[in-house]
Amino acid sequence: MASEHDCVVTTGHLRQALSQDKRPISFFLGAGCPVSISVTQNGNSKPLIADVAGMTKQVFETLSSSELKQSLQTVLKHFETDGKPKPNIEEFLSHIRLLRQVAGKDSVRGLKAEDLSKLDDTSCKFISDAASVALPNVNTPYHHLTAWIGAISRMYPIQVFTTNYDLLAEQALEENRVPYFDGFLGSRDTFFDLQAMEQDQLPIRWARLWKIHGSVNWVEGDDGKIHRRSSSSSKQLIYPSHLKYDESRRMPYLAMLDRLRTFLSQPAAILIVCGYSFRDEHLNKVMLQGLQGNSTASIFALLYSKLSNYDSATQLASTRSNLNILARDGGVLGTRAAKWSTSDSKPPQPEGPGVVWTADPQNQSTFHSEFVLGDFAKLGLFLQDIIGRSDRQLKSPEPAAAGGATNAS
Repeated sequence: MASEHDCVVTTGHLRQALSQDKRPISFFLGAGCPVSISVTQNGNSKPLIADVAGMTKQVFETLSSSELKQSLQTVLKHFETDGKPKPNIEEFLSHIRLLRQVAGKDSVRGLKAEDLSKLDDTSCKFISDAASVALPNVNTPYHHLTAWIGAISRMYPIQVFTTNYDLLAEQALEENRVPYFDGFLGSRDTFFDLQAMEQDQLPIRWARLWKIHGSVNWVEGDDGKIHRRSSSSSKQLIYPSHLKYDESRRMPYLAMLDRLRTFLSQPAAILIVCGYSFRDEHLNKVMLQGLQGNSTASIFALLYSKLSNYDSATQLASTRSNLNILARDGGVLGTRAAKWSTSDSKPPQPEGPGVVWTADPQNQSTFHSEFVLGDFAKLGLFLQDIIGRSDRQLKSPEPAAAGGATNAS
């Protein structure tokens, strides 16, 4: 790595960017965001929703203890044969869906079409159940983010892109009384409105929420079209990949990606990425093309762990000066990878939760700066600090009227 980057200055630039009211700003939330919220179950602390690795483990354990055990082993053998012995759940579902398309009413690579459908349905049912949870209180990072969204008037609407299937962003937006549009219209039986998305003539104070990989409350209706419903016995639409069965399922996915492309084409657009490790090549391509086509746009990718754990992100940022990778121990800025700055004496802690200083275990007179906003919980506090809002100012939501709608969990 080259010489040091200044962590404090970089964090200050990020704070300045997020304090703007005249630039297009969006957030991209990945699977790592719900992991920052801990809940207690049977006396043990656990993430509210597992990350991709955790979800993969849980789904495979469920399939292994069912009648689909042999089918699972056959699919995993495919990956081993093809040189990728440890697929995650997204790669797994992409693979079986592709095989299902090829199989038709027959078999392919030792699996019947019926078995492939069962693997898909059982996996998606588990994911949907695991993601159908509610935020435990009103002081979560989702609440801090949505409070920041609704704090001031802006020239451009705030957009939130997410690959997560849960309803946590919706819950926080509603509990903070922030209006939003997610591509669906209606009340009794909502429908997807592509024209409303493309024309985008809604009030600026309305946030835009784009769920790229689907949602636990998206279902395919009897009419073959996609609807958003608060509860349904229909199969939820979970899209962990860009592979789709038919045009109706492709439409929301492609439309959401188009919103991301359109956002990155705006002058001086800023996309803040958190909880995403840049392992989805299709999404990476969309982001990279957006940055290549618009040199004034920029992405700040806030990563939870050490820079060495994010080879894909580092490689991408080494080719694009407007893709900034900010990991715990270092970053890639202006295509240059470097560790964060050190000091011969412990500096005073800067205002806000963005940077911490730790003593070098080998040399107690040297202090290393660490960037901690890759933790979504810390990012929430950072946003709360920007708007000058204390935890005591976040009110608990009013109880729903009898017989009225409640937040989906």
